[in-house]
Amino acid sequence: MRTIEIDPAFTALPLRALADAALTRARELGVEHADFRLERIRSQTLRLKDANLETAMDADDLGLAVRVVKDGTWGFASGIDLTTASAAEVAEQAVAVALVARAINREPIELAPEPVYGERTWISSYEIDPFSVPTAEKVALLADWSRRLLGAGVDHVDATLLQVKENKFYADLAGTFTTQQRVRLHPVVNAVGIADGVFDTMRTLAPPVGRGYEFLTGTGWSWDAELAQLPSLLAEKLAAPSVEAGTYDVVVDPSNLWLTIHESIGHATELDRALGYEAAYAGTSFATPDKLGKLQYGSKVMNIVGDRTAEHGLSTIGYDDDGVETQEWDIVSGGLFVGYQLDRRIAHLTGQQRSNGCAFADSPGNMPLQRMANVSLRPAPSGPSTEELIAGVERGIYILGDKSWSIDMQRYNFQFTGQRFFRIENGRLAGQLRDVAYQATTTDFWNSMEAVGGPQTYVLGGAFNCGKGQPGQVAPVSHGCPSALFRGVNILNALKEAGA
Repeated sequence: MRTIEIDPAFTALPLRALADAALTRARELGVEHADFRLERIRSQTLRLKDANLETAMDADDLGLAVRVVKDGTWGFASGIDLTTASAAEVAEQAVAVALVARAINREPIELAPEPVYGERTWISSYEIDPFSVPTAEKVALLADWSRRLLGAGVDHVDATLLQVKENKFYADLAGTFTTQQRVRLHPVVNAVGIADGVFDTMRTLAPPVGRGYEFLTGTGWSWDAELAQLPSLLAEKLAAPSVEAGTYDVVVDPSNLWLTIHESIGHATELDRALGYEAAYAGTSFATPDKLGKLQYGSKVMNIVGDRTAEHGLSTIGYDDDGVETQEWDIVSGGLFVGYQLDRRIAHLTGQQRSNGCAFADSPGNMPLQRMANVSLRPAPSGPSTEELIAGVERGIYILGDKSWSIDMQRYNFQFTGQRFFRIENGRLAGQLRDVAYQATTTDFWNSMEAVGGPQTYVLGGAFNCGKGQPGQVAPVSHGCPSALFRGVNILNALKEAGA
């Protein structure tokens, strides 16, 4: 792997001088806490329709932010003028916000302790900065992929590439100074088929990743193999029968299971949500603190970790926006609910000794929120292959790829669909099905999990656009998991349900 350095265009900015100006002014105004962020977030979106470029959009968000605790009350302000005078003024505005808000604050803000780290630098794991690759080269690659599918009989092809490069400088009054850089991208190729009055689509299963452009050219995914298979798989799907609703055993591929983890475990174990501090955006959580250490969340083979250190994870970072060094911890162990995701404020509020590094703001213009870690299901160390899991099913369905989902405001009752469904008969795949949706409550579903695959089946899935907060913010997050076998799952016919 080549040696990567922090973008010199970012380090050339007067980072330390701006931070010193803001933090000095905040200290003069008598705050209990102050932190400073300067961020540059570059993004590029490319979209092609039938091998023709439709969208090429670049964005660059650059600014600074100051957050304070004054008289036990949060204050926050941001700006885009990168001068020391402006940085000091933003600090004054943050303190002014806290003073105004103090009259309605009923809960003094205190933060859990965290070691002081001095000066630290962290860079995510990647080889080729996608912003160093000419746009024309990226468009040509997507066009080539599209033409391959069109030439193999696919009716239409949509190809998209999302890319982000995030630079962040953090400083606080305690003496922590971090400079960080991470890259992420999400390639999607969606094939559209029409046959005998039937319309359907099939997407590639490649996940969004915390990698560089090398992900598109051979490192981490077999693009040629997947693109070669897509036309025949889509043709089979168009001719496949609609599923008969009923109870089935299901083997769920990581390309689908990651989203079920995200919705029914990831969001449910955000402690601010469980306490009711997050309710306006997608509700609260059934996994309330009285259930910690008592709730049998799933079967004995269920081991869930929160991890902000996983290589190539979308939520992976060295230090969070509270200045906390990131870490890994247990959320579910042997099926038992044992841990939450925390930031420093919620950690102190609930008597925890330390945050586990889950504070994040999606731009310099927004205040950090408690956000999701890479929440992942551990594989069994010597567990079975996906084929071996399928071999243990007499009548069932193998589910791959995410599509639509629905979950209630308590993260408890849900329904998920997918991209590809294969009937399982006597331990073998027996052709595709259409219109499959699986429905369950969170605890019933995870307690029905009989077996998890080995490390060879493990894939890190995820999304760029996890939403939370008011005003809303989006955050990237990954969820790793192996293939898994679930017994006695309620399968609905999604087409009939939609028409009901």
